[in-house]
Amino acid sequence: MNKMRLFTPGPTSVPEEVLLEMAKPVFHHRTQQYKDLFAKVNELLKYTYQTKNPVLTISGSGTAAAEMAMINTIPAGGSVLFLSNGKFAERWVKIGERNKWNATVLKAEYGQAVPVQQVADALKAKHFDAVVLVHSETSACTVTDLAAIGALTRNTDTVLISDGITAVGALPVKTDEWGVDIVITGSQKALMLPPGLAFLSVSEKAQKKAAMVKQPNLYLDLMSYLKSYNDNDVPWTPAVTLVRGLFVALTQIQAEGIENVWKRTSLYASATRAAAVALGLGVFSQSPSDSVTGINYPAGFTDKEFRGALRKQLNMNVAAGQGTMEGKMFRISHMGYVDQVDTLGVIHGVEIILKQQGYKFEFGAGVAAAHKVLAGA
Repeated sequence: MNKMRLFTPGPTSVPEEVLLEMAKPVFHHRTQQYKDLFAKVNELLKYTYQTKNPVLTISGSGTAAAEMAMINTIPAGGSVLFLSNGKFAERWVKIGERNKWNATVLKAEYGQAVPVQQVADALKAKHFDAVVLVHSETSACTVTDLAAIGALTRNTDTVLISDGITAVGALPVKTDEWGVDIVITGSQKALMLPPGLAFLSVSEKAQKKAAMVKQPNLYLDLMSYLKSYNDNDVPWTPAVTLVRGLFVALTQIQAEGIENVWKRTSLYASATRAAAVALGLGVFSQSPSDSVTGINYPAGFTDKEFRGALRKQLNMNVAAGQGTMEGKMFRISHMGYVDQVDTLGVIHGVEIILKQQGYKFEFGAGVAAAHKVLAGA
């Protein structure tokens, strides 16, 4: 019997303490009990985000948070600069198309980040109401220099919206220090919860923009959430069970220290990248994110067969490539509830299946390379 091990970049593994908290009886949300709990959660979210501004919690996915961020701060007919280098960035462009904003899209190939200088040139050439980017592009395992782009927009009236769905709680995210106006994430990534909650930080600049934009959406009305937030509440029915689990998960992050979480995630990513190189596979991205590593398949390998064998024989779950990289790589998450044994274990599992499927390499080379990185920490 093999334990189920989840190495997908969402959902990720959930700590036992969080699961036990969510198994407790549900209580009514329009009570002081909920407000007291939510007040603690709100402060812990600020710590995790490294911000003094509100971090709103909504019942929904990261896509809901991204849409909420955009429709509330970009006026009808507004101009938006999108940075697109993967499947999720492409999704945010679709939101722009549906809202008929004047969009300028700076594209980069999967595995590459849009150069900061290209963003700077675009901002000099034209005024934009918002810049929308993905800090850690999950589909392409690629990180963008959010701090550098924040420096370009912070002293302007342009709102910087960052998809931090596989960044918050995994990579350094210094929301206030970097001048990022809105950062979104989802519960099922580095925050170590099941899917169902989404979050977005809202700077003073973004709040002022939202107060002026007249959009018709009711459920995703940012101003309604801000009004309730001041009373440690939400305008619509919250996912009480998930919020209870969130409190436990965020308490664990605070106990470890957010900087230590960043260091741990980076260490496991470095070990996994070293293993990929030692096995002769190589890392996909030219600007790799520490939250998820993309590993290239050997010639002739079939994604479905490889990941299927890994899951069937060892009960290890890794993710497929997405978009233009579908079938060309597999992805291993380093976010959240993961440790050194997990990291070495999944590399060992990958080696077992590689060998069974006929790939020629020095068996154990990947584990040895990863162990060397971990031991040298």
